[in-house]
Amino acid sequence: MAAQPSFGRFIPAMITPFDKELDLDLKRAQELAIRLLDGGSDALIISGTTGESPTVFYPQKIDLFKAVVEAVGGRAPVIANVGDNCTADSKDFAVEVSKLGVDGLMCVVPYYNKPPQEGLYQHFRTIAEAVDLPIILYNIPGRCVINMTAETTLRLAHDVENIVAVKEASSKMDQVREIIAGAPEGFVVYSGNDEDTLPIMELGGYGVISTIGNVAPERMNEIVRALADGDHTKALSAQLRLQPLMKELFVTSNPILVKKAMKLLGFDCGGVRLPLIDATEEQSAHLAEVMRAVGVLA
Repeated sequence: MAAQPSFGRFIPAMITPFDKELDLDLKRAQELAIRLLDGGSDALIISGTTGESPTVFYPQKIDLFKAVVEAVGGRAPVIANVGDNCTADSKDFAVEVSKLGVDGLMCVVPYYNKPPQEGLYQHFRTIAEAVDLPIILYNIPGRCVINMTAETTLRLAHDVENIVAVKEASSKMDQVREIIAGAPEGFVVYSGNDEDTLPIMELGGYGVISTIGNVAPERMNEIVRALADGDHTKALSAQLRLQPLMKELFVTSNPILVKKAMKLLGFDCGGVRLPLIDATEEQSAHLAEVMRAVGVLA
């Protein structure tokens, strides 16, 4: 079994670059991975929600994982999102991906089919026991409809050795507190929402798996480092300065405005695949205003 990982505290959920035909742009993906590491990222999540995982099919995911692993070259951990809403498919895919040189896997709560908590437990345990890599659970009820309870998360944390963390995007602070209080040694909680990073880390959470980290990695890293150092005043100040952009990136479905923000910064990663649509002119103009106001765009 793999040793407990050290994925670090600040982990961008990397967008997936596409070319003008909306095919994978693997060269741009490699450039983006290096850009994010240069911006202070401790690790990278590939093909998560922000990476448009629902419209990047398994063979394309394989190509993407290979390209990022090659570009990073062991400089930082690469964590591949392999979760789906079919346990058998997720398990088989996790086994395949585990052979590509990635350092960890992320698995999301199954969406659409609404399993009960025991189904969630068996789903994640089945996947984790099929591989030797460390697993990050991903709880995001806003997209998956159901919430994985603290009880289920803690059962998995205690029962399955290579389940080592949870990305909590529920915004349920009582639930986060319960997980942190009951977690075994080595199991950590990541904020799944940029705006929740400060309260979750002050409850004892470890860090953030970040959306805005694509756009302003240095700025988000500043918040996380200040919290890790116990400097609440500095963290709060940095959070308040960046918070308008955290909110703005989610006025429409993620990652529509993240990709637009990258284009405004001069690092074009292409558009989004249907059923997502590109930002409107009005959305783009307002996004640029907010980016200038927070000092991300000149």
